[in-house]
Amino acid sequence: MEKTSPFKLARAAVAAACLSAAGAASAADTYPAKPIRFIVPAAAGGPTEIVTRLLAEKMSDSMGVPVVVEAKPGAGGNIGADAVAKSAPDGYTILMGTIGTHAINQTLYRSLPFDPIKDFVPVTQVVSYPLMVVSNPKLPVRNVAELIAYAKAHPGALNRASGGSGTSMHMSGELFNEMAGISMQHIPYKGSLPALTDVMGGQADLAFDSMVVALPLVKAGKLRALAVTGPERSAAAPDVPAIAETVPGYAMTSWIGVFAPAGTPRPIVDRLQREIAKAMTDPKVKDQLVSQAADPVGSTPDEFARFVREETRKWAPIVKASGASVS
Repeated sequence: MEKTSPFKLARAAVAAACLSAAGAASAADTYPAKPIRFIVPAAAGGPTEIVTRLLAEKMSDSMGVPVVVEAKPGAGGNIGADAVAKSAPDGYTILMGTIGTHAINQTLYRSLPFDPIKDFVPVTQVVSYPLMVVSNPKLPVRNVAELIAYAKAHPGALNRASGGSGTSMHMSGELFNEMAGISMQHIPYKGSLPALTDVMGGQADLAFDSMVVALPLVKAGKLRALAVTGPERSAAAPDVPAIAETVPGYAMTSWIGVFAPAGTPRPIVDRLQREIAKAMTDPKVKDQLVSQAADPVGSTPDEFARFVREETRKWAPIVKASGASVS
């Protein structure tokens, strides 16, 4: 059998690479040619889904194809994230990832069905936002100092609801427990709305949750606002103190951002980033985000990639120190 020369092998490899690049360029030139699935790894009605629908509507208009939002909640966002990780890298299935799916879960969960770094291409950070600590109005506390005092006087009596294990709602409470020297039982729900519904109904005492969902319920008198988790007060609720005013150094800011499956051509990633950034500059979208304490970002893919790596390094020791773990 005649041996293939190294020169022929190299030439074949170059030709294959050129064909692959040409195919990717062709796909990018015609993108998008069909509807785009925008996967939300959280329950409908929560902050991630609300923001995603705002963007999807504007993207549909500007890109000329339907951008369909599909909620795939469960396992702290891992079910939805895994579905996107295993999708074709063609720009037609994208993920609204969270601080949970891409910064917390790889330390919190003993095993994941995907790699948050290797299996995705970061597209853009969409928003960052503080959470709000809200309680059932019948709970006899009105601020963080009273909450800490009550928890210490009634050890093990308080519980806190969250939108799921591994979410920012979960870990913000773990961080508070550690820094305040108290213990409140964590009860994970499948989304913010069911968690806050039980707080309103008295089945749970309090919750750390997004202001996008919690603030309207506070204004309606259905929940009591105790604090916000950002390093300072929020312009959306200036009368509500920051936890840091009572527990110095406490700060928790959540975020969401868009990811595509690994291998998605860079021209498609760049197109998605431009469309999302443009949607966030729409006055109606921007005003709605800011009014709910969500700070629009719109970073480049490279900036977002660096941010995700930094967040992963930041949260790993916090999760380990909390002792929280999910199988």
